[in-house]
Amino acid sequence: MDTAPPAPRRRHGPGQPWLALIRFQPWIVGSAAGLIGLVTLVLASVVWWHSNELADDNARERFDHVAQRVTGEFRARLDVGLELAQTLGAVDARLLRDRDGRVSGDLLLPAWAAALDLHPHLYGLYYGLDNGDFLQTVAVRGDPRIVAALRAPAGTHRAVRTLRPAARTARTEHWRFFDRAGGVLGEREQPSSYHPTERSWYREAQAQQGPVLGAAYTFASTQAPGLTTAAPLAGGGGVFGVDLTLTSLQAFLDASALSDNGAVAVLDDQGRALGASGRGPGHGLALSPLAVLRDVPLPLWQAAARTAAALGNDRVARVSLGGEAHVMVQHTVEPLPGARFQVLVFAPLSDFTASAIDTRNRMLGSTLAVLLVLLPLAWFGTRGVTRALRVLADNSERIQRIDFSTAPQPVRSHLYEVGLLGDAQQTMFASLKQRTEALELAQGKLQRLVDTGIELGRVRDRDTLLRNALFGARSLAHCQAATLLLREGEHLRFALRTSNDPLPELRLPLHGPDGQPQHRFVATHVALTGETVVIDDIYRETRFDVSGTKRFSDASGLRVVSLLCVPIRPRGGEVIGVLQLMNAQDGRGAAVPFDPEIVGFVEAVAAQAAVAIENQNLLDAQKALLDATIQMIAGAIDAKSAHTGGHCERVPELALMLAEQACAVSEGPLADFRFQTEDEWREFRIGAWLHDCGKVTTPEYVVDKATKLETLYNRIHEVRTRFEVLLRDAQIERLQAIHERGEAVADADARFAARQATLRDDFAFVAECNLGGEFMAPERVERLQRIAQQTWWRHFDDRLGLGQEELARHERTAAAPLPAPEALLADRPHHVVERPPTAALDPKYGFRLQVPEYLYHHGELHNLAVGRGTLTEEERFKIQEHIVQTIVMLENMPLPPSLRRVPEYAGTHHETLTGSGYPRRLAAEQLSVPSRIMAIADIFEALTASDRPYKKAKTLSEAIQILSFFKKDRHIDPVLFDLFLTSGVYRAYAERFLRPEQIDAVDIDRYLG
Repeated sequence: MDTAPPAPRRRHGPGQPWLALIRFQPWIVGSAAGLIGLVTLVLASVVWWHSNELADDNARERFDHVAQRVTGEFRARLDVGLELAQTLGAVDARLLRDRDGRVSGDLLLPAWAAALDLHPHLYGLYYGLDNGDFLQTVAVRGDPRIVAALRAPAGTHRAVRTLRPAARTARTEHWRFFDRAGGVLGEREQPSSYHPTERSWYREAQAQQGPVLGAAYTFASTQAPGLTTAAPLAGGGGVFGVDLTLTSLQAFLDASALSDNGAVAVLDDQGRALGASGRGPGHGLALSPLAVLRDVPLPLWQAAARTAAALGNDRVARVSLGGEAHVMVQHTVEPLPGARFQVLVFAPLSDFTASAIDTRNRMLGSTLAVLLVLLPLAWFGTRGVTRALRVLADNSERIQRIDFSTAPQPVRSHLYEVGLLGDAQQTMFASLKQRTEALELAQGKLQRLVDTGIELGRVRDRDTLLRNALFGARSLAHCQAATLLLREGEHLRFALRTSNDPLPELRLPLHGPDGQPQHRFVATHVALTGETVVIDDIYRETRFDVSGTKRFSDASGLRVVSLLCVPIRPRGGEVIGVLQLMNAQDGRGAAVPFDPEIVGFVEAVAAQAAVAIENQNLLDAQKALLDATIQMIAGAIDAKSAHTGGHCERVPELALMLAEQACAVSEGPLADFRFQTEDEWREFRIGAWLHDCGKVTTPEYVVDKATKLETLYNRIHEVRTRFEVLLRDAQIERLQAIHERGEAVADADARFAARQATLRDDFAFVAECNLGGEFMAPERVERLQRIAQQTWWRHFDDRLGLGQEELARHERTAAAPLPAPEALLADRPHHVVERPPTAALDPKYGFRLQVPEYLYHHGELHNLAVGRGTLTEEERFKIQEHIVQTIVMLENMPLPPSLRRVPEYAGTHHETLTGSGYPRRLAAEQLSVPSRIMAIADIFEALTASDRPYKKAKTLSEAIQILSFFKKDRHIDPVLFDLFLTSGVYRAYAERFLRPEQIDAVDIDRYLG
């Protein structure tokens, strides 16, 4: 390994992390400044954040309190009006009339006066009756505006207006003016156009039949905003109303505890200001009565009104108004459904954060002063330490680069810790240099060990594996020669050596003649004990007999001095071999003892070789077991039925013969077809062996069915017995006619003879149909049905002695009373066997078969009427189903990747190039060359098999001719069929497996092209 140190890294060069360029002194000074600045910044941020939070909480709490007070004050005014309207509205309207039926409030006026004095925000109380009468008390309280508006005498405290419509005269109203003590100051009567029943408060109260709160409006007398509450009189006939003035509300708002720039407003549901007050710039404005707040000339008021509309109901929030952060509090007042008011309080957040800003500025100033003092002190105080640390850093960079070309610089410092660090660095430098050199040597050995292990893991061939292990151990140990001995039973055999000298024909016994372990020799001792043995000089060895090694030295010219014997043993198993390494070499090539440190590496190589050998043995055993199991299954299938004996053995042979010829083709459609590896050949061979494994599920009586009525036995015997019964009945009828009815013997004999001839002829016809040798034309089926219509008498219960399943099929129909007439031939319900559900027909497999309704149909007419052969539709499907079962069985097996195509090779030999095959009706492009080979092999073997008792074996020429028809119909591959003939595979197979009498001449030219 190249041990030269890498090129020095530029200390300030490109590509280095920026942190690596920072020096100690700037770092210390900068860190001190940064730490002080960071702490100050954090504290300032905390103070700032906490002050802002306190200011925000203070603003929210303060303004929420103001909003609650304003809301309470405003709500109290509304509640007084609503309570008065409900309380005084409870008065019966009849109490308000005098004997003439005219309105009269003399009884109520003292109470009204007291209410007006008690509640200064009340403007007036009044009744309006359905007949147009009207009674009102107005709180003048000496207000010059009201006095002027009413033309009242000076000092008027309240005024009473009475309106009584006259039937014939014009409508007039009567005014009386009272001082604070209740004395009358004057009276006046004047025309009036006022009609209470036409006022909105009157109509709304009547419509609601309950208290109402009207929209705010401007009183004509004071030009100030006010509200009206009203409620219908008890028992009907009128409405009581209350006028509320909002003048005092404005005064309350002006006195609210706002901040320097705060503002407060009370809005109705139309956004009109019932009252508003502001102290800061942009707030002070003399609002006209009921002005819409968002339309006033000041942008700040407009923004506040729009934000309040967006906030919704009661909220406390921080918002931006006019580009500045504000705290806004909004409360909603809803005294009655549909009557909604808003109380809005807001102010800039800066009104509450001045102290936080001042604290922050003082802290930042203090930090700057501390930095100006500490930075120079830190700079001059770290100069000596910086120089020592620079030397330490330079030395560390050399260690980092593994540069041991020169000694490190000495470190001088007045600081004890820095000096001690320099001494430790010198010691570390020397130790690292020594260990690095040793590590590089060990790393080279480890790399060779890894490479050897990789090679052992890749190799599949046993001889190559052993050679790689032997040469890998010699290279790792750097020795002159090596030998490999393998254990075979109770002996060690010389299997391999690194030199080209021939191996000695020598087998070392592991036990002596007396049966005792042979520990005299090094190799046998290692094989018996599993211990590694190291001999530094065989000429001084006294523990073992090394005379054989000395003789080998003399004979080969290789003077063996040092010897290392290592066992090859799989984990937890017995020793399977021994590695012998001879003459470790030094740098000059001289023989030296084996370094103890190398022993572990050689043992690792031996362990890797042992695992690789064991794995190879296991793979070989697994393959052998699998192949034997597959051949056992195929043999069991052949042995299951005499009709298919040898088929599973002969088809693979024929398929492999044809595949070998196809792989040898170098031009045409088969030019690109090859089995490249042994695994691919094995995959095809296993697929061929298992091509009919599904036949284990096919009942033998279906495969072996030689006649139409045959199941587990030939049921023609039952039919013949019925004919016997009919003939016996004819004999009995003859005797009865002669002896009981006195007919002539000649007539009775003639009738009997005719009946006997008919029965014999009919049975012969039924028996002929049972053979299945002749096509069942329609006229034959009709005759069969006519014969079946004959009846015979059954006198015994046909449900006795039946198994459970058969009895269940009989019970589908009710039992007939005995004796019972039965048809000579019939398809009865118990002949039908229902098809159970099966996973083999799951759509996921892609089978495209026409599945019969029933599993079996043993009906006698159903079987005898089969058109060709002996199999019913159900039985034919059961036989075809063997390929379905083959595919299902193989696709559900956990096959390794090297056998992934076994289901394809085994399950496609009944497919055709026209897509008419089964079970998947694959098209030609879906059939691989191996699948097409399997189809030809399966058909040809079936045609020429001589162990099928139900048919005569075809001659070679007959089989080739039939295959040519399959080629013409594109049931088999034409190219492969031609290769089958031209390569001579057909004849080579015939000479191995056909009887001599089957092998005749074949003119292959007739079938080529």
